[in-house]
Amino acid sequence: MAGRFGMAWAVAAALAWVAAPAQAEIRASASIDARAEGVRIAPEIYGQFAEHLGTGIEDGIWVGEDSSIPNIRGFRRDVVEALRRLKVPVVRWPGGCFADIYRWRDGIGPRDRRPVTLNKWWGNAEERNRFGTHEFFDFAELIGAKTYLNVNVGTGTAGEAREWLEYVTSPSGSTLAQLRRAHGRERPWRVDYIGIGNEMWGCGGNLTAAEFAPLARRFATFLREEGGPRIIAGGATGDDHGWTEALVRDPRGFDAVSLHQYTLPTGDWTTKGAAVGFDEAAWAQTFQRTRRMEELIVGHDAVMDRHDAENRLALIVAEWGSWYDPTPGTNSAFLQQENSLRDALIAALNFAIFHRHADRVRMANIAQMVNVLQAMIHTRGERMVLTPTYHAFEMFTPFQGAQALPAQVTSPDYVVGDVSQPAVEVTAARDAAGAVHVALVNVDPDEEAIVSLALAGRGQAALSGRLLTAERMDSVNSFGAPETVRPVPFNGARWLGERLEVRLPAKSVVVLRVG
Repeated sequence: MAGRFGMAWAVAAALAWVAAPAQAEIRASASIDARAEGVRIAPEIYGQFAEHLGTGIEDGIWVGEDSSIPNIRGFRRDVVEALRRLKVPVVRWPGGCFADIYRWRDGIGPRDRRPVTLNKWWGNAEERNRFGTHEFFDFAELIGAKTYLNVNVGTGTAGEAREWLEYVTSPSGSTLAQLRRAHGRERPWRVDYIGIGNEMWGCGGNLTAAEFAPLARRFATFLREEGGPRIIAGGATGDDHGWTEALVRDPRGFDAVSLHQYTLPTGDWTTKGAAVGFDEAAWAQTFQRTRRMEELIVGHDAVMDRHDAENRLALIVAEWGSWYDPTPGTNSAFLQQENSLRDALIAALNFAIFHRHADRVRMANIAQMVNVLQAMIHTRGERMVLTPTYHAFEMFTPFQGAQALPAQVTSPDYVVGDVSQPAVEVTAARDAAGAVHVALVNVDPDEEAIVSLALAGRGQAALSGRLLTAERMDSVNSFGAPETVRPVPFNGARWLGERLEVRLPAKSVVVLRVG
């Protein structure tokens, strides 16, 4: 009953708001040239990340073929079907910090004979290795995603990484290729991306940039193949531009460097902030901090430009998303947190940032896919619920592979105490069929916004749209009320001559299709 009530509220609120007289205090404008030749938004910008951490894989993706939970060869059917709807472009695996303690041979062969190991980084939990190489590549095929294999640099060797790649991809009669066949896979799989190390400045070995740069080149030497995977060197966190400089001044062997950046409401790793039950000050702080992603991308891009003005190297935002204090009563090492309307808006703001820098940012992997941090999906036993973040990703699927269009936005500031930021964000793209998609975000939790939108080359074209909002800033989808936050049709846009007037509810995301 609670879920149906939440959905009814969303529809009723949207209709009542559209019918109400304009009383908005927020008036913003945006100008978009729908005829411009934009930069392609790599679908991989909407990538995912699955690490051996808590119930992110075990129970979240994998339950085993003998489970009473409906499954496809051991993979949760409900999760597989939900991820297919997202058109997941790429999945990064097996970590994260776990990657730098993972021995790939522990995850091949009969599952009942695989060793039980300890996950040092995430609570020393027992890792049964039921989900290994074959399971990962089968899973990627099931959901239609490319593969991003993060190899072990911290406790592994270049030789072990080379052998793993041969096991997975070789069509030859080598011993490793024959071993793969003996374990049930005749045809080789494709590895699309290889990550060399994870957080080498931290859980990967506490190395300096000067120590890691030659190590990255050495691994790349043995992993580089003609027509083989793109190679990503483990990069910086935050504004460590010196780390990026050390890698890109001599990038022999690799095609990209990575960046990790999380959104903490407080900015303090010891007390990050609550996932729900927060006040408006925390709401505003969170968006201010997530918008720092743009500053970081600009800074690292500037370093890369000094050595790579042609943008040959990509910047991969391999870990991003919100990170809060864990849900009370859960194992703190499992990084379980609630996922609210705030998280959907965080995702939408970051998508807009990635679109603006699509010339350099060609992949991003949200942390993480299921049950961990800013997850798409939560599971508990046989039950599954889609989070507000899932719905944000689904609403933005038309942007995958589309041409980013420059958007000039003028917005008043949303101010809470000493925190000031634009109230309205706008991003746009043109798809292969010529339709223009415009996404708008209003971060003000109380005031609706009227946006005057100039769309050169699209006057009076057909309109359709979807709206994501909810009653409260911290509204969530729970197992008892799974539809409290979900998209509904949006009818708050109309043509006024050659301009569009779009009326955005408070705390909302809207995606329009024009033409």
